[in-house]
Amino acid sequence: MRRLLTVLLLAFAAVGVAGAPAQAHNVLISSDPRDGSTLAASPERVTLVFDQAVRQGYAQVGVTGADGSSWADGSAEVAAERVSVKVRPLPAGGSYTVGYRILSADGHPVTGKISFTLAAGASGAPAGQTAPAGQTAPADSAAAAEAAANGGAGMAVVWIVGALLVLAAGTAVALRRSGPPRVEETRS
Repeated sequence: MRRLLTVLLLAFAAVGVAGAPAQAHNVLISSDPRDGSTLAASPERVTLVFDQAVRQGYAQVGVTGADGSSWADGSAEVAAERVSVKVRPLPAGGSYTVGYRILSADGHPVTGKISFTLAAGASGAPAGQTAPAGQTAPADSAAAAEAAANGGAGMAVVWIVGALLVLAAGTAVALRRSGPPRVEETRS
């Protein structure tokens, strides 16, 4: 009985250690423009700064207007922990969302969004101007962030189920090896 309890205790300890989530993902620490800010002029570029270096070639940044039009001008540029994208002149008096998806150093995707507003009297594109034809946003930034987050959770479930299967197999082997309990005969 003692052997069984030892095996079970070690198995639960292993699952507790293996199931602990890693906290090494990148985190957005600042942005230009700042999240929630109101600008007096259209920004030429949006820059996101993370707490760790970002992997080259995997960063995506989009600037989307309230009507779904995309205002990013080109692909995201990565320089260590900074990711930026050029922005075409924005129409004044609008709110904009910057959605991002980067690959952290540990290989996990990190997504999020910030928003800013361009004041009604701000300099930028003439009021009423829309994005050029074919420049509508392919997907809502919030929906993309949610989908990416769900994909990451799916992998966690796979790892947890795998760990539980290994635990069950190890317990079965340990119990089988121990054999039936030995009965000692007492001689009188």
